[in-house]
Amino acid sequence: MNTTTNNNQSYDVLILGGGMVGLTLACALGQNTPLRIAVIEAYEPGDINAGDDYELRVSAISRGSQQVFMNLNVWDGMKRRRVSPYEHMHVWDSTGDGKIDFDAADLGIDALGHIVENKVTQAALLEQLKTLQQVDWLCPLKVESIDYQASGSSVTLDNGSIIKTRLLVGADGASSRVREAAAIELETAPYQQKGVVCVVESTKHHDYTAWQRFLPIGPLAFLPLGDGRCSIVWSAEDTEADRLVAMDEAAFCRELEAAFEYTLGAVKSVGPRAAFPLIRRHAKAYVKPGLALIGDAAHTIHPLAGQGVNLGILDAASLAQVITEAIVQRKDFADYKTLRKFERWRRGENTLMMFSMSGFKNLFSNDRTELSLVRNFGLNLVDGLGPVKYKFVRHAMGLEGDLPALARSVGL
Repeated sequence: MNTTTNNNQSYDVLILGGGMVGLTLACALGQNTPLRIAVIEAYEPGDINAGDDYELRVSAISRGSQQVFMNLNVWDGMKRRRVSPYEHMHVWDSTGDGKIDFDAADLGIDALGHIVENKVTQAALLEQLKTLQQVDWLCPLKVESIDYQASGSSVTLDNGSIIKTRLLVGADGASSRVREAAAIELETAPYQQKGVVCVVESTKHHDYTAWQRFLPIGPLAFLPLGDGRCSIVWSAEDTEADRLVAMDEAAFCRELEAAFEYTLGAVKSVGPRAAFPLIRRHAKAYVKPGLALIGDAAHTIHPLAGQGVNLGILDAASLAQVITEAIVQRKDFADYKTLRKFERWRRGENTLMMFSMSGFKNLFSNDRTELSLVRNFGLNLVDGLGPVKYKFVRHAMGLEGDLPALARSVGL
């Protein structure tokens, strides 16, 4: 692997963005194709040491994403750092008696998923990427300009280098420079909420359970961490979220434990808090000739079900499969017809999840009596229908559906 650039380099695939999704694609292509690949990232990621405090940004890694990481020889590196399994999930509504519970044992598995710091996933992927001979890690380097052309694009970096590529991939987040360079329009719909995140310690252990309570101001999730603490995500209207962040620690602890109905006892301490705006975004196209968008560059959704990063991981695994199959069939892997297979595959799945999350947000983030009756009845109804309930949860866990090969395993 090369980590330097000269003034005239060319790659088969150039990935802009070295986060979780971009690195997943790079590892998948680097292990399964003969292509020359480069990843450009502006900031060198840090690693996680055992004694470090937990990061603010965590993700609920589904079983499907876990299988992708296992097949890419990344999962062991994640476990060696730290992952936090959850065996149970409890969801309930604050305006009535509606609730639904999920248990890994009922599915015959050891965990429904894992709460993993984004930094852990990124570090383990990068560790694996650096073992791949045909993948270059170009970091820290910033993009000065992008010249997108259907026949092949070029990217100018801040060190003066010009990198040419047959296929340009945007894995560069919600404000994607690649999407902008290709003049791909973006549909946006602000949720009028922010997600407040922090790490909290309660008097009771989380019992390896992911908890979510639906409040009129927005859902509150307690996600279990390995040391017994929880990472919280509290979605609230913009002004309310700002108020929650600005409160002193003692007042925030009291408000948080009351909002959570003292489910884990008193909140003893809380770490630094931050809030980020929640916006639904969807690119009107995922691909153009010689170009593809994956992850947040193509779509962002509400975090209430923790599916955002998992959709991105499946994007990366699906695009890698389409490219690999094209090479095996001696077809042009960067041709529009080839890339359209990826778009058709993923767009429907992502759209369904995006509108499902919007529907849940609109149904639960209010105190209207008629909607309260509907959602409480619905939660209890589904909770009592075992086959329906577990069909739903298996799909959410990435165990069913139109999955890429990297996400499939008879062992999960």
